[in-house]
Amino acid sequence: ARFGAVMCCCGPCAMYRRSALALLLDQYEAQFFRGKPSDFGEDRHLTILMLKAGFRTEYVSDAIAATVVPDRLGPYLRQQLRWARSTFRDTFLAFRLLPELDGYLTLDVIGQNLGPLLLALSSLAALAQLLIVGSVP
Repeated sequence: ARFGAVMCCCGPCAMYRRSALALLLDQYEAQFFRGKPSDFGEDRHLTILMLKAGFRTEYVSDAIAATVVPDRLGPYLRQQLRWARSTFRDTFLAFRLLPELDGYLTLDVIGQNLGPLLLALSSLAALAQLLIVGSVP
C-alpha cells in the first residue's frame, strides 16, 4: 500500500465505498474470461476493477476479520485451484494496468509472474536435456 495500491483486497477484510462499488457493479457481475462466464476469484477481480477505474486500494495492518475456511482436504484443494485460476485470469487484467501503477508495484506484479514462468521454462529445459542427452546437470 506504500505504492498506492494493493493488488488483491481479500473478501473478509475488504471494505468499499458504496458509490465506487455502484459504478462497477454491472462489470463485476458480468465477469467473462475468453468469452465464457466466470464467477471465481471475485476478490482479486473486484480489486483490479477498482484500480482500473482509478480508485486507490490500501492495506490496513490492524484490520480484524472472521471467515469460514475449509477444514477438509478436498474443499481446501478446490479452493486453492479456484484461487490459482483467478490469479492466472486476473494477471492478464493486471498487466494492462501496469503503465498506470507506481513503478515499485509494477515490479511486484512482474516479479510475481516472472518466477513461475522461469520455473516452468527451467523445468522444460531440464526435461528436454534429459530426453536428448540422457542426464540433467
